[in-house]
Amino acid sequence: MISKQHIINRLISYVTIDTESDPKSNTTPSTKKQWDLAHKLVEELKEIGLEDVSIDKHAYIMATLPSNIDHEVSTIGFVAHFDTSPDFTGANIKPQVIENYDGKDIVLNASENIILSPDYFDDLKQYKGQTLITTDGTTLLGADDKAGVTEIVTAMEYLIQHPEIKHGKIRVGFTPDEEIGRGAHKFDVSKFGADWAYTMDGSRIGELEYESFNAAKAVVTIKGKMVHPGYAKGKMINSMYIAQDFINSLPRKETPEHTAGREGFFHLYSIEGGVEETVLQYIIRDFDKKQFETRKEVIKELAHKINTQHNKETVCIDIKDQYYNMREKVEPVMHIVDIAAEAMKSLDIIPLIKPIRGGTDGSQLSFMGLPCPNIFAGGHNFHGRYEYVPAESMIKAVEVIVKIAELTAKKNM
Repeated sequence: MISKQHIINRLISYVTIDTESDPKSNTTPSTKKQWDLAHKLVEELKEIGLEDVSIDKHAYIMATLPSNIDHEVSTIGFVAHFDTSPDFTGANIKPQVIENYDGKDIVLNASENIILSPDYFDDLKQYKGQTLITTDGTTLLGADDKAGVTEIVTAMEYLIQHPEIKHGKIRVGFTPDEEIGRGAHKFDVSKFGADWAYTMDGSRIGELEYESFNAAKAVVTIKGKMVHPGYAKGKMINSMYIAQDFINSLPRKETPEHTAGREGFFHLYSIEGGVEETVLQYIIRDFDKKQFETRKEVIKELAHKINTQHNKETVCIDIKDQYYNMREKVEPVMHIVDIAAEAMKSLDIIPLIKPIRGGTDGSQLSFMGLPCPNIFAGGHNFHGRYEYVPAESMIKAVEVIVKIAELTAKKNM
């Protein structure tokens, strides 16, 4: 039996360490403070009894749980990231534990009137009677993905304490900077040495994902000309007005707030500028590879059209691909998804197989030679003040990890 209090205590010990990543940094990890949790994890992995515990110069952590059977079994891995999103502050996190949730509003912060309400976040209703870990309303929680880290460490600890559960060699990996799209950039797949792996980085209980966006980032730089406004007629070029035209020329309904399922989008997430220069930053997402390429061409053609109108290179485009739909790499080895689904069903969890409308280390790892579906970690409302995770969902995630290890060993007999 996995102790609820033990898993809560472990999560809290992780989330109270600030590991916010920084997209403007060129180092790996992108922030020095990520080392604080990284070093703690290394010591904890050693303490629970894992072998070959290592951390490299970029804070990538790996460890091994040796096989306890005498026949050849596929080596599997479990991966999670320990950084938190720069979208909302992760400093001075003060988690709250709500025992036996009554299904009503949760006052996160009375002085600032911040309320987590099931009237708005209806997923809360399914957790009545359970134990929730929430924020105090002033920070994110960091269950993305410290819940995943907690579950992997706890599962390994449980397997060590229960040698009667037979399993093959298991590799564990923890990464920095996933939240800024770099989590797998310096992950040594060859050193990891697993035949396949699972990221524990999903949301609600039952999620099992092997299909992700194709993703790119586009930086649109628009040049203007500053002249004294009193003498500007026919001379000033205001880059902000051109930026406005650029923004309005993209399909308004093809944005995150208007799309769902397998629908792609253009997402404008940053604007910085003045008269002389405005910089727009977009992310481009689509599940279909052909449509993904079309979206990139739309951006380029729009820039060309504006430049033609101004008879000069007013708009400069820099597009970089970030990751691709991992379905391409997972479908040829669908038994790894089937094992995870079977593990869930054996624990009375209904697998919710759906595409990921977001990034995961598994997308990049799959194209690096490590097929890597994604499994629920239990949290909700990531990257904001209303983030929470039910302790019971985390316990189920631990049980899924253990069951996957057990089933993989049995299927290799």
